[in-house]
Amino acid sequence: MKRIALILFLIGIFQFPIFADSTDVKQEVFIMEIKDQIDVRTNRYVELALQEAKNRNSSHILIEMNTYGGALYDADEIRSALLNLDIPVYVFIDNNAASAGALISIACDSIYMAPGGSIGAATVVNQTGEAAPDKYQSYMRSIMRSTAEASGRDPRIAEAMVDEKIEIEGISKAGEVITFSTSEAMKYGFCEGEFNNTTELLTHLKLDVTKVHRYEVSNTEAIISFFINPFISGILILIIIGGIYFELQTPGVGFPIMASIIALVLYLVPYYLNGLAENWEILAFIIGLVLIAIEVFVIPGFGIFGILGLILTLGSLVFMMLNNEMFDFEFVPKENITRALLTTLTGLFGSIILMFIGGVRLTNSNFFKKVALQGVQSKTEGYSSRFIKAGLADKTGTVFSVLRPSGKVEIEGELYDAHTRGEYLEQGEKIVVVDESGTSLKVKKAEN
Repeated sequence: MKRIALILFLIGIFQFPIFADSTDVKQEVFIMEIKDQIDVRTNRYVELALQEAKNRNSSHILIEMNTYGGALYDADEIRSALLNLDIPVYVFIDNNAASAGALISIACDSIYMAPGGSIGAATVVNQTGEAAPDKYQSYMRSIMRSTAEASGRDPRIAEAMVDEKIEIEGISKAGEVITFSTSEAMKYGFCEGEFNNTTELLTHLKLDVTKVHRYEVSNTEAIISFFINPFISGILILIIIGGIYFELQTPGVGFPIMASIIALVLYLVPYYLNGLAENWEILAFIIGLVLIAIEVFVIPGFGIFGILGLILTLGSLVFMMLNNEMFDFEFVPKENITRALLTTLTGLFGSIILMFIGGVRLTNSNFFKKVALQGVQSKTEGYSSRFIKAGLADKTGTVFSVLRPSGKVEIEGELYDAHTRGEYLEQGEKIVVVDESGTSLKVKKAEN
């Protein structure tokens, strides 16, 4: 008996602190917001918020919702993330949960609405506001139906929020999509209660005595959002193009190309982290730069490589700002396309102005004189950069490589660097030397 009493005593000692601690555990309600157009930025915001809620071991998540919708693809990713979450998710619709907002709301465990709120109108529209082709409507119907089934709501009503052809007796007529008011949503199982604010809701859920944590975007994310601003993007494009130009004009100085590289990183990284800059767009930008370099250093002139390089470089900068699915701009708002084009062109023309106006001032500035070599190695001091022998004036030869307008010529069995006064000469054409001063021969087409 003594042995049994001792065992029971020890069990009581070890169990007591466990039970005592469990009563002291304080649950946490994690509050986040969706109060803007749903796009890749919203998608990233939700992804980071849900991850923080998991890390904090929050017991409940409350989404404050007020949106007219947005990008279907991003809404679908948010929906999937919510359905796969182990933490109970409540949504409080402060005003509107239209289109993509309705889809996200239905994915939550419980829906609550403010007086005068609405949910529904989930027809997919294109950038002009017209109904998108049926393949998109069909896709939206399917995910609305499956989401409603997963959350225990009427899938037929969810489909009728998308398709005006679906008629539900006593609820909707053919030719109109369903949009529920707060009272209607409560009547048909798409809202669990009406409250004036989240404080009332937490009291109703008996969570008002728990710890509440409101998600705030980190400083890093705030900086990323800052650099996605179209005005900042335009300035970065100006620095990228201008830096490359000034480095080509003054090779070896270093700081123009460093400024260009830093601006490029600040441009690419925020768009990449927000899911806007795809790998193929970054690759297209790099290929464009390579083609421009080939045109400048390998094949002098302005031909097909230069044109393709400019198209790829500028085009990729535009595409990085747009949430397109492999050139599918069906759901990209027209104003976003216009803004992206204007931002890129403004940066381009700004850099051109900078080249012509700022270039002279930069090279004459005291700072530039400190970092760039200003000394002159004159001929009177014994310096010479001549690598061709004298006595070639008026001699004739043939074009060895195409002159556009520079290249190589062959004179008396030897090759020389040469250039024309702007004319293009094909390989094999006869030339005559008109000037032998400098580092290359000045030639022209020989008269027959």
